[in-house]
Amino acid sequence: MAHMPPVPELEWILLAPVKRLEQAKSRLSTRPAAQRRSLALAFALDSVRAMAAATRVREVVVVTDDEQVRGALTAVDVRWLPDGPEPGLNPAVAHAADVVRAEHPGVGIAVVAADLPALRSDEVDRALLAAAATPRGFVADAAGTGTTLLSVRPGALLDPRFGPRSRAAHAASGAVPLSPPAVPGLRRDVDTEVDLWDAGRLGLGSATAAVVGASSHG
Repeated sequence: MAHMPPVPELEWILLAPVKRLEQAKSRLSTRPAAQRRSLALAFALDSVRAMAAATRVREVVVVTDDEQVRGALTAVDVRWLPDGPEPGLNPAVAHAADVVRAEHPGVGIAVVAADLPALRSDEVDRALLAAAATPRGFVADAAGTGTTLLSVRPGALLDPRFGPRSRAAHAASGAVPLSPPAVPGLRRDVDTEVDLWDAGRLGLGSATAAVVGASSHG
């Protein structure tokens, strides 16, 4: 898929899918279930705050069926959509993208992972500027196997392929790998204790830092 001239003024609506907390972060298995839920919620809060603060973002849409997530994020200026009629992450974000596209046909849409506790708003802006140069693009995670951002310009189909080895799946489907500069927090999703340590090295958001601090003194 050919690159296109960037459109710096393109506005974006971000979709932030959040799992039900009881299903989240099972690979942090050495921690009690309640602490895993608290961490998953903190990751989402820090991620969404960074997304909402980005200057290129018109709106953040949190895609979730979890009422606790909705309650915790009421202080952030976001919109809510339920997961949709079909189960699974990909149908949920595809449904949300269809809703957003019907309302705002001239905006870019990007799915951004909600487990990025070291994410910064300037990283979001740099990634979206890179995304404006191609109809459909993605940012790979720090491991190089997953995807933390999938973007489409107006008129392009989202066609999400999240799941195991999603980087390869998105590339095979024609999405262009994006290489925005200086976005370590955008690439650092957290599934394991090593991931969490690495996010801490980059600098955790305040919600995650509070949970990690409380657990280390518990």
